[in-house]
Amino acid sequence: MNNVPSDIEIAKNAKMKPIIEVAKESDIMEDELELYGKYKAKISLDVLDRLKDKPDGKLVLVTAINPTPAGEGKTTTNIGLSMGFNKIGKKAITTLREPSLGPCFGIKGGAAGGGYSQVVPMEDINLHFTGDIHAITTAHNLLAALLDNHIHQGNKLNIDTRKVVWKRVLDMNDRALRNIVVGLGGKGNGVPREDGFDITVASEIMAILCLATSLKDLKERLGRMIVAYTYDNKPIICDDLEATSSLAILLKEAIKPNLVQTVENTPAIIHGGPFANIAHGCNSIMATKIALKLGDYTITEAGFGADLGAEKFFNIKSRYANLKPDCGVIVATIRALKSHGGVRKAQLNEENLEALENGYKNLQKHIENTKKFGVPVVVAINKFPTDTDKELELLYAKCNEEDVPVVISKVWENGGEGGIDLAKKVVEIVESKPTQFRPLYDEKESIKDKIAKIAKEIYGADGVEYTKKCMKQIKEIEDLGYDKLPICMAKTQSSLSDDPSLKGRPEGFKITVREIKPSNGAGFLVALTGNIMTMPGLPKVPAANNMDISDYGEISGLF
Repeated sequence: MNNVPSDIEIAKNAKMKPIIEVAKESDIMEDELELYGKYKAKISLDVLDRLKDKPDGKLVLVTAINPTPAGEGKTTTNIGLSMGFNKIGKKAITTLREPSLGPCFGIKGGAAGGGYSQVVPMEDINLHFTGDIHAITTAHNLLAALLDNHIHQGNKLNIDTRKVVWKRVLDMNDRALRNIVVGLGGKGNGVPREDGFDITVASEIMAILCLATSLKDLKERLGRMIVAYTYDNKPIICDDLEATSSLAILLKEAIKPNLVQTVENTPAIIHGGPFANIAHGCNSIMATKIALKLGDYTITEAGFGADLGAEKFFNIKSRYANLKPDCGVIVATIRALKSHGGVRKAQLNEENLEALENGYKNLQKHIENTKKFGVPVVVAINKFPTDTDKELELLYAKCNEEDVPVVISKVWENGGEGGIDLAKKVVEIVESKPTQFRPLYDEKESIKDKIAKIAKEIYGADGVEYTKKCMKQIKEIEDLGYDKLPICMAKTQSSLSDDPSLKGRPEGFKITVREIKPSNGAGFLVALTGNIMTMPGLPKVPAANNMDISDYGEISGLF
């Protein structure tokens, strides 16, 4: 395992096929492609019309335990599993989210898989790709500019400048922009007011792009976005500012999914990039639907642990897209489970059965949660050289108690070959245990009932507490008739609770909801818990500080 070259070396040495060939082998016609160079392309939405009568393939969701500094490898497993399927004669397509520049230059680095389980061209995917996130940034900020211009030009809509809820966005971690003042410098520079920035992937437009089912649906959703409230507390939506069509024009290319490939030439559709701790954490509905028409198996993922991304995949994305996931793959490592059991990073290479048993409780909860949606489960363990036989035996025994199969994954080290066992097990499960998928709650339930079900059943909380501000917001949302929407919980990814320091499977805690906002265009209510922020900051030593580019354009440090 230690002899595996760096991610960027593997990516550079990958023998990519021209994307036209990848498309042809995937049943995508050449006139349904818009090329972005030799190895990237956008897929026309016309492919869905052409294949509308073709049965969908099987849908596999890759999720994980709560992330730790030890790493889990969810994206790597997703990619490797798709390549493993192709090794056993099943036509598979991986569908992923687009990486955000914020975490890329912040703490996480790249997000295109790792080792011999990557999507390529890795550098392009991690950086500007086909410009989708930039288009969302521009559309979002155009609406902000039109809003402030309307106020400056006389404010015919009677907007209360203290109740403007539409911030600006930037696809970068920049804490200094969280709270700002705009309109300073005199009358000609607009009306002074408090404002702020979110990261682009937290924009409601990003959520809309990923949940829209057509250009028409995109426009309708954009038009419903709430940007401000009047002095008598009536919502002002995008349509009121006559901005909807201009935003849709900026997004006319971004709405089309992107086609690339893995290092083994398996097709990969990468589109959309909402975070799972502050948004719904899934790639676009259209990317998933196209993949389902093209392959026997579609492997998709949802961000962070199953308490965040998977819960939202099941309750939000699957609800709106009418998806019925056939299997859930939960990714973990022995090292990460020991981390949840209280072991510090420096000691993770040492055998510790007691810590593993304690940390297993985190995995156990995610297994239970996935089963609650009626979806059969497979546990995938990314094996490290330091994992001992006793540790593996203990993990097998624990999962056997849950009647859940465990498969060792070696895709980082061996690519598709390392994913064959996992692919075979998923096929076995899908063919022997038909999905009984169902959402956790009825969206017509009350706001508090929906939040309580997520908090108690998914997180394991004893209950939910609300701030006075949040209680007032709930009443306002109910009065406006926006309460019959799914809930999108904004919560730390590091714990099942809203306290990132509580590892494993915490008990005896309550979730505190401090604020709730209607994302009326996206079609959900965002409930903010704990100290979750919609504009992250950079760490003490950002990943950007360790990147370089040679005189010949060779990039290093991007991983």
